[in-house]
Amino acid sequence: MDLNLLSTEETATLRNLLSHATHIVICAHKSPDGDAIGSSLAWMHYLQQIGKTDIKVCMPDATPDFLHWLPGHNCVIRYDRRPKEVEKAFREADLVCCLDFNQNSRVDAMQEVLEHSKALRLLVDHHLEPDTDNALTVSHPEMSSTSEIVFRLISQLGGYGEMTRQCAACIYCGMMTDTGGFTYNSSRPEIFYIIGQLLAKGIDKDEIYNRVFHNYSSNALRLRAHIILNKMKVIEELHASYYTVTKEEMTKFHFIKGDMEGLVNVPQQIKGLKLSISLREDTEKPCLVLVSLRSCNGFHCQPMAARFFNGGGHADASGGRLHCTIEEAEQIVIKAILYYKEELR
Repeated sequence: MDLNLLSTEETATLRNLLSHATHIVICAHKSPDGDAIGSSLAWMHYLQQIGKTDIKVCMPDATPDFLHWLPGHNCVIRYDRRPKEVEKAFREADLVCCLDFNQNSRVDAMQEVLEHSKALRLLVDHHLEPDTDNALTVSHPEMSSTSEIVFRLISQLGGYGEMTRQCAACIYCGMMTDTGGFTYNSSRPEIFYIIGQLLAKGIDKDEIYNRVFHNYSSNALRLRAHIILNKMKVIEELHASYYTVTKEEMTKFHFIKGDMEGLVNVPQQIKGLKLSISLREDTEKPCLVLVSLRSCNGFHCQPMAARFFNGGGHADASGGRLHCTIEEAEQIVIKAILYYKEELR
């Protein structure tokens, strides 16, 4: 099966970038999810495989606890905890690999550091409409995940034979989490061929699934139950649902990062639902509401995210943020749903 993504010229450019790079930084978006951290660590393992020794994986902030087991995670440098070290890494870098984001703003507080770097830049991503300046852009929104793209690049560069089990585990985790355990955006046969190739490296897919999806505390389950029971609002005639989560509620249920991962997908189990929206107050910054959108059954939420929530993403999985109170954010959600009422009916 042909997994190649790059033209002959692009392949030569990528080989040239890697061969001449001595100090490499790998970075991904704020609040890195399984695909962001999985693809980044997989790329780090591959670069180590080809002999690169000075590789810094820099993230804007923390990954959820249930991803800390990923091989190499202990090497990650967080900008919110060690800004000087991250700044030094970007300053000394001659190649910056940007994974799983399409705009510099997605790295949040780390944006200025990224933009001031004089290093050549490689972008590997599957979000729509990349808007960054790169020596090479590998952008494929039709792919299931950035991790899938990373596997394809490693394969095209001839690196599959020596791929380690650790690298394969990172790729599988990224592909699995960005497809909800291969329940959506995963119908292409190439995906399952790649899974077979990863299994051949000795990964335990069941163990990876359990580490990611069966890793909640009792407090997290109670918080999720509280949101679905008491906070979820369903607009039946418009096939839409939304919920709000306040800082007080998160404190009450001892919230830690990752406790609500994937919860925005749950309302999609309602028969005929087309749109699910999550509004969550930021735990640190006042008047900042984090927005997640999911869509299905023929409606696409990405335009709504861009128009109403200062965001974007995939056609059916997008995000954004609002600088307002949670009450004001709820009114914006209602306005957005009514704006698209004809498409939602």
